Amino acid sequence: MRKLIFATNNTHKLQEVSSMLNGVVELKSLADVGLSGEIPETADTLEGNALQKAQWVYERTGCDCIADDTGLEVDCLGGRPGVYSARYAGEHCSPEDNMNKLLAEMGSNSNRVAHFRTVICLIEQGKPHYFEGRVDGTILTERHGNEGFGYDPLFMPNRFAVSFAEMPPEVKNSISHRARAAAELTRYLTESSAI
Repeated sequence: MRKLIFATNNTHKLQEVSSMLNGVVELKSLADVGLSGEIPETADTLEGNALQKAQWVYERTGCDCIADDTGLEVDCLGGRPGVYSARYAGEHCSPEDNMNKLLAEMGSNSNRVAHFRTVICLIEQGKPHYFEGRVDGTILTERHGNEGFGYDPLFMPNRFAVSFAEMPPEVKNSISHRARAAAELTRYLTESSAI
């Protein structure tokens, strides 16, 4: 089976993305291939960060690899927090800090349209390919639910009456931005291996 290195040491994320790829490839973590150190994430777009992380792995291994970046983009905030979603309230902030800042900045604004976006960068024989997944929804005025992580208690996807944090993980993972990006990657890998 074809192997790809995934630019992560987060075992939960590795398992989640592995299951989304439906056995098309075997994903290896950074630890699996003996890589350690801080991966740079200094680009100002999701695409840039995903590329930067994938290049970091490729330069050290010469092996095909993937990396991803995700952001929450809120219309009334001009697309913020976007690429800064994980550290919106500061460098060592908690998810609670990030949610508090988001709610404070939005205030009572009636435009609560937002979307989650994930970009996966695959570096294949030195060449980057990008796969994007997006989920549109609304930012709630208060937290709902205990599942998930990050901004999930505040984000209600369109056509649902509950937040991501109120959904069973298997439901969220079937409709999430990361699942949609992974589906695009799976389609590409399946088609390219059939050629």
